[in-house]
Amino acid sequence: MNRLKIALLAGGNSSEREIALNSAAQISAALDKQKYDVKVIDLHHRDWVYTAPDGRRYDVDKNDFSLTVEGERTQFEYALIIIHGTPGEDGKLQGYLDMMGIPYSSCSQVSSTITFDKISTKRAVAGRGINLAREVLLGRGDKIDTEAIVAQLGLPLFIKPNASGSSFGVTRVTSADEIGKAVELAFSESDEVLIEECITGREFGCGVIITDEKEYLFPITEIISKRAFFDYEAKYTEGLSDEITPADIDEQIVARLNRMTTEAYRACRCSGVVRIDFIVTPDGTPYMIEINSIPGMSSGSIVPKQARAMGMSLGELYDIVIEDSLKRFRR
Repeated sequence: MNRLKIALLAGGNSSEREIALNSAAQISAALDKQKYDVKVIDLHHRDWVYTAPDGRRYDVDKNDFSLTVEGERTQFEYALIIIHGTPGEDGKLQGYLDMMGIPYSSCSQVSSTITFDKISTKRAVAGRGINLAREVLLGRGDKIDTEAIVAQLGLPLFIKPNASGSSFGVTRVTSADEIGKAVELAFSESDEVLIEECITGREFGCGVIITDEKEYLFPITEIISKRAFFDYEAKYTEGLSDEITPADIDEQIVARLNRMTTEAYRACRCSGVVRIDFIVTPDGTPYMIEINSIPGMSSGSIVPKQARAMGMSLGELYDIVIEDSLKRFRR
């Protein structure tokens, strides 16, 4: 039996680089070695590097997406992308793979571009029965009229990079005086800044895969942050958040979240495993926060916990992803 030659593409150029490398290590360990010949490739700007068990490093040949180790050449047949931020989650890497004719695990280039850009995501799902926070979008050089922003959206506010992940550059502000500094921080991560009204309620993460044959809606996770919101520290520091899977919520709310999750997945033309986050207000109304087209897969990440809660291992999860993406590629 010929094993599928997989390049597990990890790392990336963003602030989420180390998180992606941790996720890649978990996935590599979980994949069935009898089915797959897996090599982890660390992408960092122009360097695409495989590190052998003995510590020696070898560059990927980007001309044909191959790797030669001690004279033995591997022609990769599949790319499993686990890069949060650029160049994986924003679609740039998918464009290269499309040109090379290599099937891959994540959303397409178009879908990735839409879901990584928060305002584009909101525009894509608008009018489909998905509730969204009101917002103001700023570009570099735009005048910041704090009085007008507060008059329009109220306080508190969330100020975030329009294109970034893991809550880097996100600030919750409670007064107009904090807006300028928060906008400056957000611009350090993105060329556009999104200012949104604060939706108060419980936060939930909804994992999903939709294949040609089946919808996989994972048990919903409630995210309880011990900080002002679910920021980077709360996400990745043990003890700063509680993540309850399955969430203790009414079945009617589960149904609403599942409907909005599948609707957003299809509206943004997603593929592969995706996590969509929501805030549910005290009256039971869900508001979509964002779509994570390449969610974290480390041991402490939400989607692997959801998969385990439904009796699915991480290896089985990626069996589904790989099989479905190969079918789509061969159509």
